[in-house]
Amino acid sequence: MKCTTDMPASVITTLTYLVKHDAKPYVHTEALTGDSEPHYFAEQEEREVPIHNGRPLADSLSLDKQGFELHRRDTVVDDLYDDTSVESVYYDEVKALIMELTGASRVVIFDHTRRSDAERRGIRGPASRVHNDYTERSGPERIRDALGGDQAVTLAAVPVAQINLWRPMSGPVKRSPLAVLDASTLDPDDLLATDLVYPDRIGEIYHLAYNPHQRWYYFPDMRRDEVLLIKGYDSRHDGRARFTSGTQIRRREPHRARVSKFAPWPSLIKFLPPGGLLIHPHRTSRRVTGGHH
Repeated sequence: MKCTTDMPASVITTLTYLVKHDAKPYVHTEALTGDSEPHYFAEQEEREVPIHNGRPLADSLSLDKQGFELHRRDTVVDDLYDDTSVESVYYDEVKALIMELTGASRVVIFDHTRRSDAERRGIRGPASRVHNDYTERSGPERIRDALGGDQAVTLAAVPVAQINLWRPMSGPVKRSPLAVLDASTLDPDDLLATDLVYPDRIGEIYHLAYNPHQRWYYFPDMRRDEVLLIKGYDSRHDGRARFTSGTQIRRREPHRARVSKFAPWPSLIKFLPPGGLLIHPHRTSRRVTGGHH
């Protein structure tokens, strides 16, 4: 991947964490309160941390070690705001891409969403707190929801994983880029299961507690022909990365004020011989279980 001399080796930014306490944190979602922001019932703290340029390492990254990978793959879809084109053309592209990069024998898409730091109706803003979309409890629940009960039971012995796929709507991204945690530096004790309270259900995600051993990366100037794969859940307990936290960072480059707009992330399930992966390149909050925040 291209890495130019004007890209710094790292930047310093402020990330928002939760603080460990005995009581389980919980969040009243916007859907519950009707407000524009969720209400957190948890102690939060901000920490200044270095975010390293991941481009020099792009060719050596692994979903099973660091928990994320960057690839250059274009799309034929001109308008990624057009749901008809996204669902009729882009979904098939993403299916083929995931099968190519991971060896999946089957991919099932179940949802997508978009994010931007420019206010626009129907598009979610940047994720402002360090989090992971799924937990030990909500990952399997998401699988059952996506597959249906009968298929989930039939495939109960098949290893599965959840993966987000990010693509900029346009590029290069100059504001609010995504930061991802190197999963090999994650202490599982720092994962804080958090209830998300909706009007009709309670989902669960992980927030993260600060740890100075955590190592963060971002990919400056992401372009429209690049995709970032991020593993959010893996059912296998064999030493590979299982959870990869992320957040969007408040980075501003003064020479160019282009907003950060990330394309729809179709949600999919894929199965590998002899195991399988649940691949979910992001989802909207209108679906059940887990909770994307």
